[in-house]
Amino acid sequence: MSLMDTMEGLSRSHYCAAVTEEDQGKEVVLCGWVERRRDHGGLIFIDLRDRTGIIQVVASPDYEKESFDKAEQVRTEYVLVVRGIVRMRDEATINEKMKTGKIEIRCEELRILNTSKTPPFYIEDNIDVDEKIRLQYRYLDLRRPEMQNNLIMRNKVKHAMRDFLNQHGFIDIETPELCKSTPEGARDYLVPSRVNEGKFYALPQSPQIFKQLLMISGMDRYYQIARCFRDEDLRADRQPEFTQLDMEMSFMSQEDILQLTEEMIGYVFKQALGYEIPGPIQRMTWDYAMENYGSDKPDLRFDMKFKDITELVKDTEFKVFRNVVDAGGQVKAINVKGYAGIPRRELDGLVEYVSTYGAKGLAWIAFAEEGMKSQVKKFLGEDTLKAIGEACGSETGDLVLMIADKPSVVAAALGELRKEMARRTGIIDENAFAFTWVVDFPMFEYDEEEKRYTAMHHPFTAPRDEDLDKLETDQSKVYAKAYDLVLNGVELGGGSLRIYQPDIQQRVFKAIGLTDEEAKQKFGFLLRAFEYGAPPHGGLAFGLDRMIMLMLKRKSIRDVIAFPKTQNAIDPMSEAPSEVAPRQLRELHIEVAQDLVKK
Repeated sequence: MSLMDTMEGLSRSHYCAAVTEEDQGKEVVLCGWVERRRDHGGLIFIDLRDRTGIIQVVASPDYEKESFDKAEQVRTEYVLVVRGIVRMRDEATINEKMKTGKIEIRCEELRILNTSKTPPFYIEDNIDVDEKIRLQYRYLDLRRPEMQNNLIMRNKVKHAMRDFLNQHGFIDIETPELCKSTPEGARDYLVPSRVNEGKFYALPQSPQIFKQLLMISGMDRYYQIARCFRDEDLRADRQPEFTQLDMEMSFMSQEDILQLTEEMIGYVFKQALGYEIPGPIQRMTWDYAMENYGSDKPDLRFDMKFKDITELVKDTEFKVFRNVVDAGGQVKAINVKGYAGIPRRELDGLVEYVSTYGAKGLAWIAFAEEGMKSQVKKFLGEDTLKAIGEACGSETGDLVLMIADKPSVVAAALGELRKEMARRTGIIDENAFAFTWVVDFPMFEYDEEEKRYTAMHHPFTAPRDEDLDKLETDQSKVYAKAYDLVLNGVELGGGSLRIYQPDIQQRVFKAIGLTDEEAKQKFGFLLRAFEYGAPPHGGLAFGLDRMIMLMLKRKSIRDVIAFPKTQNAIDPMSEAPSEVAPRQLRELHIEVAQDLVKK
């Protein structure tokens, strides 16, 4: 008897977890994989699994002899189709942990559609397996319920986004994936053209220019769930190819865009998670975020704001603080509630921790029951320590941590220390969703390597009207009509109002060091379009992978992408990227210079 059967004559009637007690006595046809098999002599129990869940199948020679014989040959991960009768389990065998735990299927017919080798890891949740193995056998990893649920959630989120935007007059329009390379910001992925020798396309880092052209074309509410590509160093929340919800709108103010976006995010969270976002979402300026949290994506699941104590310490005898202040730096502190009993070894470890973010040292004050303790007590004196404690709102049992340096280092080091101390003290509500809008970003940032200002977001972002006169005179004081939506310390997405007047666009290009010729070469088609009546417009984009990662409380976006790359931009399953045949290179007019590649 062959193990391999077909489904001829049988059609699936139900998914496994869709069978309920109301189906008692009905005949059903189920398909799926064998989760486990248990042989109890005259009875064989098979847990059959599909993407909806598991149901128990019972085979016996008393029901159907041929199917029982096949059930004896079944092993884990075999692919089956089963025809049987739904019946209630005996009360003693009910499994309350399973959705289908009160019912089972009396097997009338069993067919083995395919066999399986023993998998390299268990097909179950919470497995302790190296991620490279999981990615190498991703098709098996995706059989695990938690991974399937992640992809199902992804589908729910996309469906809710489309549903909301379609109801609000948006049009889904696809933009090109073979584009002109405009190397500003992250590196492009280049695609050689076979029919245009020596020329290259670039894969889009975003649909930015095309969606602005769509606004000029009169398609005044556009969206797209777009694939984007960036050849950059990777982290837990980055991939070389990723998906974003891209939106653009004409004739809308910044406030209009933020309000509509809040409504959409609220709709998505309600439909996909059943979570009601309390509104409206708070707003803070970029300056406020940096001043109080040291980050333009602050985690607001806990408080612990920065306290600027520069004025309190600038005239003290402590040279470290005084020298920093005299050089234009600052001294800021955070108050860690109930952590005054920290061991000295842990304090020494914190000094090393902040050094990785550029800080040259860390001062501390412990407000212990027996009195104040500090390694800088003799330099600052008790009165200054008390004043610092009062400024920080410290109480007995609290620990104040202080960093003195230039503002950028204080922001980075103290900002990371703030998050680290929140983790150590357990004050982060892991179930919370803490949203905020960050608005009024600086238009430019100074690039030390290139010795010029570059666009903080992109060069199509509109400067605030009141800052236009500073474009040529003081780029550091120009703020943009830009906004980011932040969730739990992670940027969900962001955007801006765009420049739509040709003269202002030219002025911004000059502010970032582009000559008229360079601007024309890179963005000539956009500048030409501006000459034909561009409407005021703006938009934003949300990282879909990142959003779903946060919604599901996962640590990496690789857990919510079907076939992700590693942090080295490699796919262990398909072994991409790989070398290609010499014939393909010749057709593309490319010669690989091995010595240059090695360099």
